[in-house]
Amino acid sequence: MTSEEQTHGPTQAQSGCWDPLVSGGRQAPPLAVTGFAARQRASRGPGRGGQSPAAEPMAAEPEPEGRAAGPLLSDLYHITMALGYWRAGRARDPADFELFFRACPFGGAFALAAGLRDCVRFLRSFRLRDADVQFLASVLPPDTEPAFFDHLRALDCSGVTLRALPEGSLAFPGVPLLQVSGPLLVVQLLETPLLCLVSYASLIATNAARLRLIAGPEKRLLEMGLRRAQGPDGGLTASTYSYLGGFDASSNMLAGQLRGVPVAGTLAHSFITSFSGTEVSPDPMLAPAAGPGPRVDLAACVEAWLERVCVHLGLGVHEPHRGERVAFVAYALAFPQAFYGLLDTYSVQRSGLPNFLAVALALGQLGYQAVGVRLDSGDLLQQAQEIRGVFRTIAAQFQVPWLESVPIAVSNNIDEEELARLAQEGSEVNVIGIGTNVVTCPRQPSLGCVYKLVSVGGQPRMKLTEDPEKQTLPGSKAAFRLLGSDGEAPPTPRWSPSRSQAPHVILGAHPTTHTHTGSLLLDVLQLAEEPPPQAGQELRVWPRGARESCTVRPAHVEPLLRLWVQQGQLCEPLPSLAESRALAQLSLRCLSPAHRWLEQPALYQVGGGPCHQPTVRALCPHGLPSSSLLLPTAAGPGGQTDCRRRPVRILWWRLPEINMSHSLSPTTCYVSFFHLACHPLDCQGLPGWAGIRSQSKSSCSQGRPRPGQGGEAAPC
Repeated sequence: MTSEEQTHGPTQAQSGCWDPLVSGGRQAPPLAVTGFAARQRASRGPGRGGQSPAAEPMAAEPEPEGRAAGPLLSDLYHITMALGYWRAGRARDPADFELFFRACPFGGAFALAAGLRDCVRFLRSFRLRDADVQFLASVLPPDTEPAFFDHLRALDCSGVTLRALPEGSLAFPGVPLLQVSGPLLVVQLLETPLLCLVSYASLIATNAARLRLIAGPEKRLLEMGLRRAQGPDGGLTASTYSYLGGFDASSNMLAGQLRGVPVAGTLAHSFITSFSGTEVSPDPMLAPAAGPGPRVDLAACVEAWLERVCVHLGLGVHEPHRGERVAFVAYALAFPQAFYGLLDTYSVQRSGLPNFLAVALALGQLGYQAVGVRLDSGDLLQQAQEIRGVFRTIAAQFQVPWLESVPIAVSNNIDEEELARLAQEGSEVNVIGIGTNVVTCPRQPSLGCVYKLVSVGGQPRMKLTEDPEKQTLPGSKAAFRLLGSDGEAPPTPRWSPSRSQAPHVILGAHPTTHTHTGSLLLDVLQLAEEPPPQAGQELRVWPRGARESCTVRPAHVEPLLRLWVQQGQLCEPLPSLAESRALAQLSLRCLSPAHRWLEQPALYQVGGGPCHQPTVRALCPHGLPSSSLLLPTAAGPGGQTDCRRRPVRILWWRLPEINMSHSLSPTTCYVSFFHLACHPLDCQGLPGWAGIRSQSKSSCSQGRPRPGQGGEAAPC
């Protein structure tokens, strides 16, 4: 850690109160800038279009936890492409890349952006060492020019500009999480490291947010998956970003030390089974919590309380396991202000519970209060109910009211379904520890982020491919979030295929009603040079997957992409992890209930502006590949484009490959908003398409030549 990040806040031990399930970790401060940049932070605009913010050079020294993320954390083809760029004289061509995902994870309707802090750390420390260059020389062709390796040695990110969603922001398909601009060779080399740093972090944060939504705000969630994580780096990332996503603490001490994550934990079964019951404490005496007073033999006091507890519970005094009781006494002597009992080592009802009660009541006699119990096996919900009942009975019997509310913690491979059961109304569970099912994301182990070239030398670039969902939207873009007034619902597309047929298409199956101020309408992607949307003014957009455009009049417009690094200089301090966590919780509250549903949610809409249409037409004058469904166009009254008057048309580039014996169904096709610009082709005669008509409208084809006119070859 640098000297900037060595500031420690007061721990709970220093403040006189320590709870193993609320154990404090210091909050890592933001990556700091000083001087004029710090003074200008408040006046800086958040997105494109404003004045460039003041900046400070980025430090070159890497953070300790980021040293594994070096320039060679990359794929071989980036180096071979770098050599190709260099030999072609294109290494310094200005280029723009965008990092985004195509579909929301876990079948949900949202994701949380995360990993930005790690990306900035990586850019700060990006430099190839001599050992790195020597290794690259061993894998590249032997005739590679020495001047190329000299070029690699001189590389850094001093020419790189980074725009990104703030960590903790809501993210949706197609909206860039990162925009990276700079010399083509350098920003190409950044692809795999940035994907690695963003994809898993965002996936973990989203998974944690889903678990938090299931648990509700009252349950404490602990991440304890380090031992199940995919390596040390995966464990650190999981602990960090599960906290950002809504967990309260982690068992990972390294995450506490390096990232400021609050750490928490209790004890393991091995501690209890290590005691046979014959051990004698070297000092069983304990002073009262209130201050000076006679010290008491805690072990003897526990034995006296055990007899009273067993009588009340109808147990024989010899039934509770003595070794377990001795272990509890040893732990209580070490942590009298934070005694915690693990109840299921032998038998919850016949051993763990009476032993815990005896120790807790003995501590209570001296002015201490036990802080909780944990269950790690069996029917957790039912056992918690039974234990709470015993706590209430004993509290009333011995007049110790604090015992009624002793927290009950549970763990044991808890997944979303079990969590929902534990969080149901009337549950007596207070604390839930989750490991495997948060750090490994078993429902979807990868977010599937991509890093695509959108511009070179100021000219837009577009990837077509044979898969519509893999086509990219050309040009460097600005992104905006349109918000409505209280109670305003977003536009709902008329055409809603099933998610299994078109995962990224917006589903309109659930009504969306907002009950909070500033309800989210949709996100809009525009070319960077377009004027931004204005609050109170109508804007025509084309939502992804919809069969028609829509007009919205936002009450508020929020630029999404903030400038963090400009020409290699850090523009403003990054928010602390705690600040990003607070933003994540606020962002989730802005989603409508239908968008927060974890199963079959109403998918949030992302749309594009009209200027993308001519850009796409210019890049693909002969239409899109065979798999694209092309919306027809026809001029209606008053020059409006009305596609409802024309049959659905589809362009096939590879007619021989089509099996004409299979009928086609319109519900198996879907479009992205930029498909509206493409040339149509009648499909009358194709099986399954007879009589089908489009329901879409578009204004993008006005003045467009018809197929076969103006020197244009007929599509078929």
